[in-house]
Amino acid sequence: MTKSFEEFDVYKKGIQLAKLVFKLLENTSFEKEYSFKDQIKRAVISITNNIAEGSEYNSNKQLIRYLKISKGSCAEVRSMLISSKELGFCEQIQIQESYNITIEISQNLSNFIKYLNSKNVK
Repeated sequence: MTKSFEEFDVYKKGIQLAKLVFKLLENTSFEKEYSFKDQIKRAVISITNNIAEGSEYNSNKQLIRYLKISKGSCAEVRSMLISSKELGFCEQIQIQESYNITIEISQNLSNFIKYLNSKNVK
């Protein structure tokens, strides 16, 4: 890999998602939900951290491994966004943009993994 992780569009989308999630959690309905807030914060930060960590190994095999972990964290965030709506912490309109970005990130990560796998680098 010659690009720095900061240049990856999927990393930039992850940062955008983190900002949106942290802003959502400022809603007073989350005020006493310490464990919930902590878990979704950890998951959303994990998306970009795993992209960054995987890219630093200078190995496509390792990068793929960390991109898969990032993809799992993205699904966790999406699940928690759904839960936050279903538990009455917020309305659909408040999570819609974040939810859509999780789908986009997940698709981008899948495409990135497919691309790296096509390079047949072990």
